[in-house]
Amino acid sequence: MSIQFPPALCPGQRVALVSPARKISAAELAPAIETLRSWGLEVILGDSIAGDHHQFAGDDELRRRDLQQQLDDPSIRAILCTRGGYGTARIVDALDFSRFITHPKWLAGFSDVTVLNAHLLALNHASIHGVMPVLFHQPGGAVALESLRRTLFGEAALPLAVPPHPLNRPGTATGELVGGNLSLLHTITGTASQVSFKGRLLFLEDLDEYLYHIDRIMLHLHRSRQLVGLAGLVVGHFSQMRDNTVPFGATALEIIDSYAQRYDFPVGYGFPVGHEADNRALVVGQMARLTIDPTGARLTLAWPSYWSV
Repeated sequence: MSIQFPPALCPGQRVALVSPARKISAAELAPAIETLRSWGLEVILGDSIAGDHHQFAGDDELRRRDLQQQLDDPSIRAILCTRGGYGTARIVDALDFSRFITHPKWLAGFSDVTVLNAHLLALNHASIHGVMPVLFHQPGGAVALESLRRTLFGEAALPLAVPPHPLNRPGTATGELVGGNLSLLHTITGTASQVSFKGRLLFLEDLDEYLYHIDRIMLHLHRSRQLVGLAGLVVGHFSQMRDNTVPFGATALEIIDSYAQRYDFPVGYGFPVGHEADNRALVVGQMARLTIDPTGARLTLAWPSYWSV
C-alpha cells in the first residue's frame, strides 16, 4: 500500500499545539505561536499545553485525550508537538487513528515524537520529522524553521547537501525516508509502532546518550537483522554524547560506521538532522535519493506533486 500524504496547509487554517511528552510553559511557547500566526495560521492550544504532572504535560490520560481530540477534529489541519523529552510511547497504544486515516493531517515533531512518526508510517501515513515550537527561535535555527514552513505548505524543499566526511561510503540509493531518534527506534522494536527499514533510507540522530548505549542499540539493529536490505543510511547529529570513566574507545559516528561496514549500502555523515539548531524537516515516508561521492553527500527529496491543497 502506498504512503498517504496529508493536504498542504493554506493560510487561514487551524493548527493544534500539543505536548505528548514533557511539559512546557506559556513563556516558552509564546514566540512560536506568534510565528505560526505570522504564517497566516490559526493556533489552537490543546489541554496538554497547560498540563503539569511531574515532568509530563499532564498525566497519561490527559495527554492521550488531548492528542486524540486533535487527531479526530477535521478542522485541525496540522498537529505540532511542542517538545520532546519522554512520554509519547506511554500513550501511543491507546490512540485511535481511524478518524485520522479518513481525514489525514500533518503531524510534526522529532526526538520523542519519533514514536508517532514511526507509528503513522506503520499505518502508511506520512508525517514530518522537524523542529518543534519550543526550538523555533534558537540561534542558528532559521533555515530549519523555514524548511518546516515549506514542508507544511507544500513548497519545494531546500537543498540538503553536506561536505565530504571521512566515514562516508560512496554510492547512490533511492527509497522512502524512515527514522529519527536512534534510542526511540530501539524502544519501539517489537511493538505496533515498529516499521521495516528494508528498501528505505534510514536517517538517525540522538542526544545525551552514553557511547556504549549507542553501540548496544546498533548491535541490536544488526543482530535483529533490521539493517538487512537497507537502501542507504543518513547520519545526522549525535549531540552531547557521554562516556564512562574508562573510555569506550570510539565516537558515536565511529560506532555507527563499525556496523555499517558489515553492509554494502551507501552511508552519509553530517546531515543537519537532530538535536542541533540546523534541524531540517524531513517527511517520513517521502521518496528521496541519497548521493554520496567525493564532493560530499546530498539528499534529494521528491517534489510532492501528489499533495492536494
